[in-house]
Amino acid sequence: MIATNDRLGSADPAALHTPVMLERCLELLAPAASRPGAVVVDATLGMGGHAAALLEAHPGLTVVGVDRDAEAQRLAARRLAPFGPRAVLVHAVYDEIADAVRGAGFERIDGVLFDLGVSSLQLDEADRGFAYAQDAPLDMRMDQGSGETAADILRTAPEGRLRAIFERYGEEPLAGRYARAIVEARAEEPIERSGRLVEILQRATPAAVSGKRHPAKRVFQALRVEVNGELAALERAIPAALGLLNLGGRIAVLAYQSLEDRLVKRELQARSRSTAPAGLPVELPEHRPEFALLTRGAEVASEAERERNPRAIPARLRAAERVREAA
Repeated sequence: MIATNDRLGSADPAALHTPVMLERCLELLAPAASRPGAVVVDATLGMGGHAAALLEAHPGLTVVGVDRDAEAQRLAARRLAPFGPRAVLVHAVYDEIADAVRGAGFERIDGVLFDLGVSSLQLDEADRGFAYAQDAPLDMRMDQGSGETAADILRTAPEGRLRAIFERYGEEPLAGRYARAIVEARAEEPIERSGRLVEILQRATPAAVSGKRHPAKRVFQALRVEVNGELAALERAIPAALGLLNLGGRIAVLAYQSLEDRLVKRELQARSRSTAPAGLPVELPEHRPEFALLTRGAEVASEAERERNPRAIPARLRAAERVREAA
């Protein structure tokens, strides 16, 4: 059983979280969400901000809300209760989207939204261990009911694996240096709290670099991605979501780091290009793109929103519409 935070027990979920680029997401999804009997999947439900806005804007819409974080889902359930059966909540990872949709009683969907990365709830609750600015147990699991923690990885992973994690998922140029420092430090005592990990990284950071960026930022990101298998899940989730969309259905994806955004960009662009062989005089129907891009590159939040909500600063939004059924 997952313990719930007493402070959050009676809190208003709307006050705990401000959805990023909400109006633009609503605008992009509106043509699909406004269809009679439309179904939209919020594949990263969080505390239900985007889902609530979609349900309010479209009285005939059903939203299937998917999230692996039981605490967030409990708060979202309270926020979405006024919408009754139009809000269907599923406890799952977003790469299980096809099973979630079928389990909710649907075969196809009209829209899907991904708001990737770590949520406000996870960042703000110190005991989750996501934030390097707060000393806490190094958990970092989005689903606290299963899987190894960040502390488990730091305790058991060989130096080579640590370096690879920091390089691949954090794009950290000091990955090797940090991996060696962690292995040396854990020989004296297990690294179980975020405060100690930050101290180790700070000591291992050259003076010429320490004033330019926080040494823990990329390492914490990398550990979080590894703990939750985020990129592997995303690689499966985007194609699965695209495959569920009806003709005219739309997908919108908010990414907050370059690795996620590149993956989304690659998949959407590939599905929005003709597959006709070079030199073919006439493009056959089966070679026409399945999707059309709805954004020119990645859109960013307005300056006003970035000032109002700092968590919108790294956001990159991409969207596409199904224009042809798959062969």
